[in-house]
Amino acid sequence: MWAPAPEAWLGYEAFPVAVGALWAAMALEGRCLRRGSPAMIRKGRQRHPMKPTLTRITSTLLSRTRLHGLRQVCVPGGSVGRRAFWLLALCTSLGLLLSWSSNRLLHWLSFPTHTRVHTEWARELAFPTVTICNNNSYPPFQPPQNPPFFPPPPLALFFFPFWCLCFFFFFFFFFFFFFFFFFFFFFFFFLSPFLFPLNFFFFPPPPPPSLLSSPPLSCKYRGEPCGAHNFSSVFTRYGKCYMFNAAEEGKTLRTTMKGGTGNGLEIMLDIQQDEYLPVWGDTEDTAFEAGVRVQIHSQAEPPFVHELGFGVAPGFQTFVATQEQRLTYLPPPWGECEWRALESGFFQVYSITACRIDCETRYIVENCNCRMVHMPGDASYCTPEQYKDCAEPALAKLSAVESSNCMCRTPCNMTRYNKELSMVKIPSKTSARYLQKKFNKSEKYITDNILVLDVFFEALNYETIDQKKAYEVAGLLGDIGGQMGLFIGASILTILELFDYAYEVVKDRLLDLLSREEEEESHGEDVSSCDPVANHSESISHTVTVPLQTTLGTLEEIAC
Repeated sequence: MWAPAPEAWLGYEAFPVAVGALWAAMALEGRCLRRGSPAMIRKGRQRHPMKPTLTRITSTLLSRTRLHGLRQVCVPGGSVGRRAFWLLALCTSLGLLLSWSSNRLLHWLSFPTHTRVHTEWARELAFPTVTICNNNSYPPFQPPQNPPFFPPPPLALFFFPFWCLCFFFFFFFFFFFFFFFFFFFFFFFFLSPFLFPLNFFFFPPPPPPSLLSSPPLSCKYRGEPCGAHNFSSVFTRYGKCYMFNAAEEGKTLRTTMKGGTGNGLEIMLDIQQDEYLPVWGDTEDTAFEAGVRVQIHSQAEPPFVHELGFGVAPGFQTFVATQEQRLTYLPPPWGECEWRALESGFFQVYSITACRIDCETRYIVENCNCRMVHMPGDASYCTPEQYKDCAEPALAKLSAVESSNCMCRTPCNMTRYNKELSMVKIPSKTSARYLQKKFNKSEKYITDNILVLDVFFEALNYETIDQKKAYEVAGLLGDIGGQMGLFIGASILTILELFDYAYEVVKDRLLDLLSREEEEESHGEDVSSCDPVANHSESISHTVTVPLQTTLGTLEEIAC
């Protein structure tokens, strides 16, 4: 269809004016639209999605969640009976889940443990420390001198045999005035051996002969000879004792590479029963037995022979097969072990025996202002009167109430040695004459005083006993997660979906409260801030004689 050109019916001068008016109207429409206008609302709806509501958020959750039964309970249009059945099933599953989950949580809060025992083989093992004590604390006429323990003269008289007292008084009353000067020099410089008790009375006693003051009758370690220089002295409740393979500065510990007899310590001792103290009555320290007490322990643990030692009788060869055990315990709240060193500083490594000795030392020093000979520290030693009147009663009292005063827990890491004892009688009838000739002793003396101790590893292995956590956080989460999947088909992500739903609901409520006032304020504003636009036909005229370039300004001037 044919149509005339715009220039034909508008004219050549009116056509530019019409185009400019149309351009101005379009600019005015874009500038004068405000936030409250319908056009702006339509444009905002196109740019921004619709604001989510609670119904829309809930519908989205129900369509995406993997929580079994929840979709069936909240399905729209379902029957009441069907929805009630699914609600009952969902509540039952949730109840079972909470019951079993709480049971697993309480089990985890009880901090259960289990013990793992494992045997490991080694090419070489450090030999333990062997502490040996004679049941006789000190000889009758020679009490211990180091530390000094000198009975006063009245107390020294009770150590004399009866025949010696009679001889002393007889000599004093009948021969004193006649032979005073002659016997004066004789007593002090040329005293005969059978008058030894008088020497003790007038002079300080010489060092006491002890179990290993002279070389032992026989000593071998792994087949090589050893002697008294391989032992170190230590004081215990049994007096002066001796330790083999103790930890000393500048000395290396002895090791063994084989198990069985002949690959450890073999020592023959003479207990010297003739020098045992006589027994006049029953006391707490009265010893009715003869022999030695032996304790096998690690180098880091002090000896505690009077409670942890075992006895070795004379007239027997005792075989002690031992096995090393390395124990590891858990600290609280799983266990009750202690790993910190003692505050007193007496011992560098914590152990039960170190804690006991430390506690007894502090208790005796606080109550008696002295310490016993086997106790560490720098306090002065107790005198015999303090021993009798204070130290011994205080120590007995402490032992009676030790559970409340001395709480010594098990160390977190410790080494102990299991023992299996067996013995055979010595001497045999065929070796009795040989031993009599070798030691120049009678067969009865050998039977009553000689013993042989053989300590060795049963095998070149050790046991590790570890206390482990029986139920940890990973096991707890695994049990709860498995029960969640079994009962309600949920997982950790399902729980996150529920938290996300709760977050969206709370955020929607808060945004509604905050945006309500802004909407009320913006609702009363004017829709437009400009004048209405005139009709296009009114602005276009054929009688305009002024050129367009001289009458028209900017677009804003044309629009407004």
